[in-house]
Amino acid sequence: MYKIVSGLAGISFLFSSCTKNFTEVNTDPNRIESISPGTLLNPTIYEVAAFNMKQADGITFNLMQVMLPFPSTSGGIHRYDLTENTGTSTWNTYYRWLKNIREMYNASVKAQDPNYQAIAMTLQAWVTSNLTDCFGDIPYSEALRGDEQVFYPAFDKQSDIYPKLISDLDSANKLYNTSRTMVYGTEILFANNVTKWKKFSNSLQLRLLLRLSKRTEQDVYTKINNILANPAQYPVFTSNAEAAVLNLSGITPLMSPWGRPIDFTTFRAAGKFFLDSLNALNDPRRAKFCSQAKSLSSPFPNIGYTGIPHGYAGSESQFTYTPSNLLIGLVTAPMIVPIFPYAELEFIRSEAALKTGNTTVAKTAYEKGVQAAMEQWTVTFPATYFTNTSAAWNGTLERIMLQKYYALLFVDYQQWFEYRRTGFPKMPVAAGMLNNGNMPSRFMYPNPVKLSNPDKYNNAVTAMGGDNINVKVWWEK
Repeated sequence: MYKIVSGLAGISFLFSSCTKNFTEVNTDPNRIESISPGTLLNPTIYEVAAFNMKQADGITFNLMQVMLPFPSTSGGIHRYDLTENTGTSTWNTYYRWLKNIREMYNASVKAQDPNYQAIAMTLQAWVTSNLTDCFGDIPYSEALRGDEQVFYPAFDKQSDIYPKLISDLDSANKLYNTSRTMVYGTEILFANNVTKWKKFSNSLQLRLLLRLSKRTEQDVYTKINNILANPAQYPVFTSNAEAAVLNLSGITPLMSPWGRPIDFTTFRAAGKFFLDSLNALNDPRRAKFCSQAKSLSSPFPNIGYTGIPHGYAGSESQFTYTPSNLLIGLVTAPMIVPIFPYAELEFIRSEAALKTGNTTVAKTAYEKGVQAAMEQWTVTFPATYFTNTSAAWNGTLERIMLQKYYALLFVDYQQWFEYRRTGFPKMPVAAGMLNNGNMPSRFMYPNPVKLSNPDKYNNAVTAMGGDNINVKVWWEK
């Protein structure tokens, strides 16, 4: 948790054209004298989005049966084997960039720039929501205040954090001034389009409201429908062209998060559940996502899209084929990094309509979400797709969530969060699974947190009911 390190000067040079205040007498020419909001925006977006995509691969894919290490005969996240170190990089990375987002907010207030202020509030809600969804109660109101001599921050309850994040996003929506231009350089997300930023803020508010669907004291579906019914006040994403998707050209600094994309496929296999469900759908995304499996018997023909079951017991010799693997092209620039895909918005709309009895809207939104999820990956949507009974709208949350599972591919931890919220999609539990075959509900707090802030840590653990991977966070109860 730090302020702006001197190395940020180099990063900001790559991402912004704003390089003022270096010519004053007696000013160190190697240090930034003052920070503009634009100096911080692009590095934050790129670094957090890149980190999230890598975590989707390393954590979410393993938990949600998308991909797994192969061969792997024991242990591993794909067997629900989470240790106290599993969440350490998430904790450290998110707090590091939350510090920078706070600096961005303060700079925007000083500059009297409401758009950058609203953007900072949106980024803060985005990162903080992921952090609390991963751990539960976290330092929030007292976090990142070392300059105020607050070195041992209390842990806020998730039940207090979520209303504040939703309120902040609502306030951000009111702050945006679409008639005012963004002046600190060309932004890598939304290309300085204030309206798209406003739509991101409101779409994110819908994601966070939906997360609370199990809390009976929260009438979230009505709140969601009210926002969706008022696009003049609360504009949201309406197409893939508006969605929060980062395009990486492969030209510095917009490089793939994978320094060596070959590492994405080395000693890996696609998950059997992931491909079996796509096979049942006769889904054209198979060829975009995965290679075909090959028989181990001469002449080694392709045998279609076949993965390896997560949590398998025994040796890899039991498999008579070389399994399908996710394609290296997915992580080779030019490429996309999905942050909040348009399809997710339509699936939120579909679920809210279903839960409030409007099946016509639910069906239309479901079908728009499926089509958008394919087209985001430049896959042509088949006109006959919904004639397949496995794909056709059937009026169930389970049907929505299976398609949402595919729409959220590479979107940080969202597949995992949504599974914990709904129990969908239903995935098989193999004999080699650990943790009694139970999906983990959270990361354990990193060991340095226990050692550096023991009193506040112990208070949080007591309030949550323990510090282990099966303790449910507030919205999951």
